[in-house]
Amino acid sequence: MTARVLIVDDLLPNVKLLEVRLTAEYFDVVSATNGPQALELCRSGACDIVLLDVMMPGMDGFEVCTRLKADPATMHLPVVMVTALDQPADRVRGLQCGADDFLTKPVDELALIARVRSLTRLKIMLDELRARASTSANLGLASREPNDGARSRILLVEDRASSADRITATLRDYHDVDIEAQPQEALFRAAENTYELVVVSLNLADFDSLRLCSQLRSLERTRAIPILLLAEAEDRPRILRGLDLGVNDYIVRPIDRNELLARVRTQLRRKRYADSLRENVQAAIELAVVDALTGLNNRRFLETHLAQALDKAAHKGRPLSLMILDIDHFKSVNDTHGHDAGDEVLKVFARRIKRVLRGADLVCRLGGEEFVVVMPDTPLAMAERVAERVRAAVESEPFPIDPKGSRTIAITTSIGLAERGADANADALLRRSDKALYASKTAGRNRVTAVAA
Repeated sequence: MTARVLIVDDLLPNVKLLEVRLTAEYFDVVSATNGPQALELCRSGACDIVLLDVMMPGMDGFEVCTRLKADPATMHLPVVMVTALDQPADRVRGLQCGADDFLTKPVDELALIARVRSLTRLKIMLDELRARASTSANLGLASREPNDGARSRILLVEDRASSADRITATLRDYHDVDIEAQPQEALFRAAENTYELVVVSLNLADFDSLRLCSQLRSLERTRAIPILLLAEAEDRPRILRGLDLGVNDYIVRPIDRNELLARVRTQLRRKRYADSLRENVQAAIELAVVDALTGLNNRRFLETHLAQALDKAAHKGRPLSLMILDIDHFKSVNDTHGHDAGDEVLKVFARRIKRVLRGADLVCRLGGEEFVVVMPDTPLAMAERVAERVRAAVESEPFPIDPKGSRTIAITTSIGLAERGADANADALLRRSDKALYASKTAGRNRVTAVAA
């Protein structure tokens, strides 16, 4: 796994030292000697991760990090501060600015590579989500902004009661914390509940905590939950191994209260950002295959689904029938009562026909006032009975033409039916169903017509 790493340091020897270490691991390296230059490189997309010195003349690392995280174009970039400052207050300040981690000079090579690799994986995942979510904006969808200030639900996996009590006391004013001492039970709870963070002690008795982390990463339902390790200073090799396994962050005991809150806040902010991107992607997918007015699948989805359903029916030698419905005299509804009334009729029509169909039947809006129902495992005779039930349900009661239902009109529907033939061709089946629909209209509307294969 490679990435473009931006090294920001005003001292050239420091830049060269980090560059040699990173290029040996096949990372591409770019550099900047001051804050404004670094900001420009980040905005231009020249890097995937930033190694940022804190003590620089003019604009220091804290200000650079703050500006990066405040800019929508660069807020997703992982930032690691590389500094001689090693006090908890310095780490907290950096985390509050949006930094993902700290490396203390002189930089430990193994820690550097492990952290860069870990954050690179995160960056690749976020880049993919951002690219997919951009489709939402192109389709006119408003992006959902994550609520960084909302209370979260956190699972703490800790078998030492005193430690669990201290951590809970720190977090409970801001988050809801559940404590679990048994690792296997913790795995089940994480999979069954909606936690936004799992905090795992690296020193569980009689159990390898990294195995639990690996299991959390292997399950689909827990794969996206961030993991924060609680570790001892001498646990460095296992911390690095945890980062390789997909652990998001760690904090070393004795735990500074403010640092814990800051690291938890960072992980929650990142998760909620990723979740919002996923929701935007899902909304774009739904928009592509769902009719926005009625909530039914649209013609694009029908074309794919019908071909697959016909192939499946042909392979198994099972019947399949297709129903096309057209709302009678729908143009006069729009002309007389307006398009808002027409939209209300379409929405009620969709709900009413779905109510009398089976769960296995697929209902789609073909376009305008035309609808299609795909009925698997349904011979033509049975499809006629279903179609008659649909026709009667439409005619049975007036349709409201305003949201409050204060005005109503009578609506009927004409229906055409056809059964899968030997050719098992979607276009042919649609043509025969449409021919049957035309026959229903010609015969006076508000009726069902079926054509044999």
